[in-house]
Amino acid sequence: MTADRPRPSILFVCLGNICRSPLAEAALRHRAQEAGLEILIDSAGTGDWHVGKGPDPRSCSEAMRHGIDIGAYRARQVAPDDFARFDRIIALDRENLSDLRRIAPSQGRARLSLLLDHVPGMEGQDVADPYFGGPEGFEETWRQVSQAACHLVNAMLREGR
Repeated sequence: MTADRPRPSILFVCLGNICRSPLAEAALRHRAQEAGLEILIDSAGTGDWHVGKGPDPRSCSEAMRHGIDIGAYRARQVAPDDFARFDRIIALDRENLSDLRRIAPSQGRARLSLLLDHVPGMEGQDVADPYFGGPEGFEETWRQVSQAACHLVNAMLREGR
């Protein structure tokens, strides 16, 4: 990236950072790598109860079904400096988007959005939370985050990022 166009940066946020946001992080990393894009990508949760823990085993299994190992990811909580560090902070659902808006410092530069707002026809929808269900919920979550990752990568390619 040139000095005129710094490397884009995206933080995905869900509640605990063990199910949806690690899958979104993995999907975007995969799509960006395929497209040859250099993007700083991370994920976090608005809650703190899983900090330092790995992703839910069902998230790991779903990512591995797509050839992606997320076993080394570790949950963390959104921090105030994330709002200055990232260009975009993308929530996986409306409740977390509301929480992000509430805690965002006034000097933050990050643009806040909902992940499925980046998918035509899915604007305003939450990514399915698979935590209390079975493997089929994780498959649905993967489908949604993967589709959004494709749209994000295509948008960045159009922007020349």
